[in-house]
Formats: sequence, C-alpha cells, structure tokens
Amino acid sequence: MLESENLLKGLLGTADDSKVAFLTASGTGAMEAAVSDIFDSDDRLLIVVGGSFGRRFAEIAEVHGIPYDVLELEFGHELSETDLQRYDSAGYTGILVNMDETSTGQLYDIRMISSFARRNGMCLVVDAISAFLADELQMDDMGIDAVILSSQKALALSPGISMVVVNGRTCSDRISRIRSPSYYLDLKHHFKDQERGQTPFTPAVGTLLELNRMLHLVHDQGLETRIENTRSLAMHFRKGAADLGIEVPGYRLSNAVTPIIFDHGAKDVYNRLRDGYGFTLTPTGGDMADRMLRVGHIGNMSIQDYDDLLAALREVLE
Repeated sequence: MLESENLLKGLLGTADDSKVAFLTASGTGAMEAAVSDIFDSDDRLLIVVGGSFGRRFAEIAEVHGIPYDVLELEFGHELSETDLQRYDSAGYTGILVNMDETSTGQLYDIRMISSFARRNGMCLVVDAISAFLADELQMDDMGIDAVILSSQKALALSPGISMVVVNGRTCSDRISRIRSPSYYLDLKHHFKDQERGQTPFTPAVGTLLELNRMLHLVHDQGLETRIENTRSLAMHFRKGAADLGIEVPGYRLSNAVTPIIFDHGAKDVYNRLRDGYGFTLTPTGGDMADRMLRVGHIGNMSIQDYDDLLAALREVLE
C-alpha cells in the first residue's frame, strides 16, 4: 500500500505531503467522499455540468446540503474562458469538474479552470477517472487540489477500488476541520491508516494487488509513452471515421474516447455492430440516445482492432 501510494503520487506529479485514500467503492463513492469531506454547508460550489457525470457532482452536493450553482453546457459547446468569467468574484469557494466528461468525450482545459479557481480563491476538485493515463494530468503543476481516480478505466483493472488524492493544503485547511457526514467515507480515517500502509476497513484486496502491479508497469513503461499510445489509437480511429464521413464533435476530445454522431439510427448501428460483427460500442442516453455512440481507446486495444471496427462500420453504414 505504501509503495502504491508513492507510485501513484509520482504519476500524478504531486508532493510528498499529499494524501491518498484507497476506497473500496465505485468512482461515485470517491466523488461523494471528496465532495462531502472537503466542503460543507458554509461553502458555495460551482459545478461544471456538460453531461451525466457533471450532473452527478450536483446530485451529490444536493444530497449533502452543500450550496451550489451549475455552469451548464449544451452538447457541442466547448467550455471557454468567457463561460467562466461570468462567475468571477461571485463568492464561490470550490469548483467541481470532470476532466473528461465521459458522456460526451469533451476534455476540459484544466489549466484554464485552475487559473479561474486561483484568482477566485476556490478549491479545485477534479474527477479524472477517465482522463488518468489517457491525457496529461499533473496535479500540482495544473493547480489541482484534489483528484478522483478509479481502477476500471485506463488502469484497466477490476472495478472496486477508487482513490481520492488531496494536496497537503486542502487536507489541513479543509478536511481536518470539516466533520464528515459519513463513517465509511470519512477521508480522515483513510489518510490516517494509510500512514501505516493499511485501510480502515476490509478492502478489495485482489484489485489492490492488481493496482500495485499496474502502477509498476506504467512507471516502467513511462507515463508519456502510455499516454502517447492511447493518443495514437484515438487519432487513428478518428482519421478513419472522417474518411467514412462519420461526424466527430469539434470540441477538444479526450484520448480516452471518441463520440461518433449520426443524424439518426445510432441504436440500430449499435445493434448491427454487436449482433453482426461482435463489436460492442458504448451507447448514449438522453437526447443523444439515437444520435451518438462512443468508441473507447483504453485497455488492451490495437490498431488492427480499429481497422476491423472501421471496416464493420463501413458495411453497416452502406
């Protein structure tokens, strides 16, 4: 556990005094732990909502009675400095954002958001569950106060372990004084036990062992190499999709996922690919349910996998 903590801090580019909690929970459990232990009813949060996972932050704040407003983005709109400037000097104490809003694939400009947070004295909490190891993420250099991670995305492990990494200042200024509304998700318990390489409650031991091995593999491979491999897969697929005339959103995309847009019939394309060719893409809910599918680029994927998928897409669309 101590070894995993040090490896994780190194990959995230955060100082030794940052704290790591290894929670046996889904990513949503880590989101709830971060929100409810870093903020309370005396705070006022600004939450970027560009899809279902941003909305989840708002739902968590609502449950815990933490005042908040949402910066809501319509599909296709790229978060800009102008969007943020409307909330300058408005008394917010924290900002919550999903670095990669996985439901749309939009990769937010964290340096821009961090600059906004700093000039307004706000604590920046970033859900990087989909972005970690797929996109550049250097916690201290980017001015991030807390990062949320999970085992089942680019780490490519079994589900069940999620992590909250918090810098030293936020631990001392916020977590130490705020009374957690949860016993199990109280980060103070987890940070204290982690000092001796333990968790306060029975963890998902198998996934923690997988995590230790994977952190070693990524460290040995090199973080930049890992990210570049994912980026090259994403760019290869996106070029192939463009050659087929498939629409891809124009906003900044995460390397982790590519949304593909249709005028209609996305559900039919999904079923034909799955039943006729053995490819399972990720469907979309809500207003875009019959217009968008998502193609992932994390895990044990290869250029040949995408060439086969593109060939299947060509036949389905014809």
